[in-house]
Amino acid sequence: NLEAYQATGDGTFARTAEEIFDYILRDMTSPEGGFYSAEDADSEGHEGLFYTWTPEEIREVLGENDANRFMILFDITAGGNFEGRNIPNTIKGSISDNDTAFAEGCRKRLFEFREERVHPFKDDKILTSWNGLMIAAMAMGGRVLGNERYTNAAEKAAEFILSRLINKNGRLLAVYRNGPSDLKGYADDYAFLIWGLLELFETGYKAFHLNKAIELNKLMLDLFWDNKRGGLFLYGHDSEQLIARPKESYDGATPSANSVAANNFIRLARLTGQYELENIAHQLINVFRSNIENYPAGFSYMLCAALQLEAGGTEVIISGETANGAGELLKIVRESFRPFTVSLYYNQKTAKDFENNGNLLPFLNNYSTVDGKAAAYVCRNFTCNRPVTKAEDLAEMLRG
Repeated sequence: NLEAYQATGDGTFARTAEEIFDYILRDMTSPEGGFYSAEDADSEGHEGLFYTWTPEEIREVLGENDANRFMILFDITAGGNFEGRNIPNTIKGSISDNDTAFAEGCRKRLFEFREERVHPFKDDKILTSWNGLMIAAMAMGGRVLGNERYTNAAEKAAEFILSRLINKNGRLLAVYRNGPSDLKGYADDYAFLIWGLLELFETGYKAFHLNKAIELNKLMLDLFWDNKRGGLFLYGHDSEQLIARPKESYDGATPSANSVAANNFIRLARLTGQYELENIAHQLINVFRSNIENYPAGFSYMLCAALQLEAGGTEVIISGETANGAGELLKIVRESFRPFTVSLYYNQKTAKDFENNGNLLPFLNNYSTVDGKAAAYVCRNFTCNRPVTKAEDLAEMLRG
């Protein structure tokens, strides 16, 4: 939804993303900041009972006139659309601007009524891998929607994982529930968390997030990489050795560790200048080439990495303070769908931050402001264009 909003500008996609995030923050976030795993569909022995409605229930809450109007908008019928009850939906048509305020007011009243029902069981395990995915989504949401609440939630979840789910030997662990388990993290725990940290970095440009991503990426390669054939094994060489040591590559409901890692390698290469990571991404994709060619639909996210390698990337470096125009330049980078673009922001604060994190990204010293104004440098294929200081010039350059 976030990418669809960037690509189309359709606010429906933005609202859908916001509603998902709000649900996660309301119902699926632990007090410490980690994200829970799931909620059941069943309650009181019936599937969907908590979430579905009859016309009589809606009339009880809204009254006859408001209920009739609401039921037309959300396709509520006597026969129902799920086991005799109704899942409110807008499949037959979106809510018009004239009905938006009315619909939201009714939804709030129905929500308050629903809160009195018996809630479904909550699976309150905190999984490192799934938290990595949600951190990535929340961080991107904060960036694209301009909502610091989502960014803060992503940062808090990352802090939780990095403080509670890394053992004394620096090994990432897989599960937390009333304390960390002893289960050593799998390849997807590392790959997904690195993805989340990279999204956090391109949202807030805090060196710590990039530094941890680099550190975890090195550990992941050491623990899971197949030095003979390439690709990431499911479990590390320090884990219990089973009869088989598989490599997961299928992109289903969630992407595979190998697919996410390939995209991470490319992104890290272009953010840090460690271009050997792009070679590793090439090698990884080649390991699964025959599988991809036989069934490309099963490797959608790995194909994104292949496309990124084929198309080449764009790096945007913005130098200067917000008061001197950097904010407008950053907005241009964030407002449109540019999946193969990475960005770096360099000012007095981030410069000190990079220096305190092991002198991270020293090459940024070469990118300066222009006549006291914030400047943007657009680089492709290791070559940077002349700096621009106007947002419209940056937008034109990125379209080119």
